[in-house]
Amino acid sequence: QVQLVESGGGLVQAGGSLRLSCAASESLFRFDVMGWYRQAPGKQRELVARIIGGGSPNYADSAKGRFAISRDNAKSTVYLQMNSLKPEDTAVYYCTAIILNKQYWGQGTQVTVSS
Repeated sequence: QVQLVESGGGLVQAGGSLRLSCAASESLFRFDVMGWYRQAPGKQRELVARIIGGGSPNYADSAKGRFAISRDNAKSTVYLQMNSLKPEDTAVYYCTAIILNKQYWGQGTQVTVSS
């Protein structure tokens, strides 16, 4: 069973930065896709950023130019660096991974951006 454990969320002022981490129980090379989603209160879960295989990252329009997804294969960890945060970025952020068409989720980490 794949396990994904997020950390790094918290409360930050608008314009600030946070880095989220997602530690995986498997080698990152096993995953077909790794990424981050978020879900704000009363809204659907939405894609923030993802890496498909060894390809280039892709981002939601709301994240382009402000967020960066990266991976450390040696640590089996995926990161989401979030800069220039806005109140509308407030949400629970979830790490996700897909292996052989099965999708796994972390427990989520809360990010709150105050104005």
